[in-house]
Amino acid sequence: MQRRHFLTAAAGAALAMPAIRPASAQATPIRFTLDWALQGNHGMWALAEDKGIFRENGLSVRMDRGFGSGDTAVKVAAGAYDIGFTDISTAVKLNAENPDKRLVSIYQVFDRTAAAVITTKRSGITSLQGLAGKKLGAPEGEASRMIFPAFARAANIPIGNIQWTSMASNLRDTMLAQGQVDAVTGFLFTTYFNLVGVGIKEEDIVAWPYAENGLDLYGSAVVARADWLEKNPQAAAAFVKSSILGLRALLADVPAGMAALKKREPLFDDKLEARRFAMTRDRCILTPNVKQNGFGYLDMARAETLVKVNAEAYGIQNPPAAASMFTDKFLPPATERQV
Repeated sequence: MQRRHFLTAAAGAALAMPAIRPASAQATPIRFTLDWALQGNHGMWALAEDKGIFRENGLSVRMDRGFGSGDTAVKVAAGAYDIGFTDISTAVKLNAENPDKRLVSIYQVFDRTAAAVITTKRSGITSLQGLAGKKLGAPEGEASRMIFPAFARAANIPIGNIQWTSMASNLRDTMLAQGQVDAVTGFLFTTYFNLVGVGIKEEDIVAWPYAENGLDLYGSAVVARADWLEKNPQAAAAFVKSSILGLRALLADVPAGMAALKKREPLFDDKLEARRFAMTRDRCILTPNVKQNGFGYLDMARAETLVKVNAEAYGIQNPPAAASMFTDKFLPPATERQV
C-alpha cells in the first residue's frame, strides 16, 4: 500500500480507524520515548500503564525518558523507538531531509505550542513591542528562537535592533534571572518553573505565549515513522486510544498521575510538577479548539501553517506536504474524544 493511502488529505476527512487488537490477544510490544525527563503531563502514559489501559488495548509499552524533542525525533526516525512524544515542528526539517524516515503526527497532544517570550519585571519590558533594542537569549538553533521572526511579524514586534545572546539550554533561565539577558524564548512551562526554582517571585515573571499572541501553531505530538504505521495500524490506533484514556485519567486525578510518576522517579517533585501540568493543561491541552472539537482534532490549515513557518525558519527549499506528516486516521471516533 502506498504511504499516501493512510495520510489525511484534508481536515475532517472521513477515515476508518483500524480495528484495535482485543486484550485477550498477545500484547504487542511498543518502544515509546518521551521528549524529556519526567514532567507532569507525562502522567497520562504512566496512568495508562498503571491502570491497565495499555494492556486492555493489547499493548505492552516500555516508556523511556527523552533528552529533548530533537533527539526524540531522530531516535524514532532511526528506528530506535516505535513511537515518540515530540514537538511536531522538529519533524519538518527532518522529513524534508529524510523522506524515507518520515515522521507522522498521529495525535496532537498539545493543541498549542508552548513556545513563548519570557522576561521578568526587572527588565522593564511591559509589552512585546518593548522588546525592541533589548537583548534576547536562547540556545542557537533552538525552535522557539528559530520561529521568532514569524512570531514577531504576527505580533508586530520590531526586530531590527534586537540583540541575540546564545547559551547552553541549561543556562538560559539562570542568565535571565541574573539579568544577563533581558528576555528569553523557550517553552513557557519549562522556563517559568525554572525561574521559580532559582528564586524569582512568580508575580515578577512576565510571559507572552506565541500561540496566544498571533502565531497559533501545534505543539507536541505522538509521532511514528510512516513505514511503521503501514505495518502496525492496529498498534498505532491502540496507542492513541490508550493515550487519550490516560489523559482523561490524569485530568480526573492529578495527584494519582503525579504519584505514578514519582513511583518511576523517586526524585520527581510531585508538587511542582502538578503545577507545571496545570499550566500545560490550561495553555496547551484544553484549548478552546479542543473543548469544541475534542482531543486530537486535526485542522489541516493549521498544519500547513506550521510547515510553512518552519520551512521559512530553517531555509527548507523542499518542505514536506502537511498531509504527509499529519493524520487523524488513528484517532478514536469523535464521540470518544469529546472533552
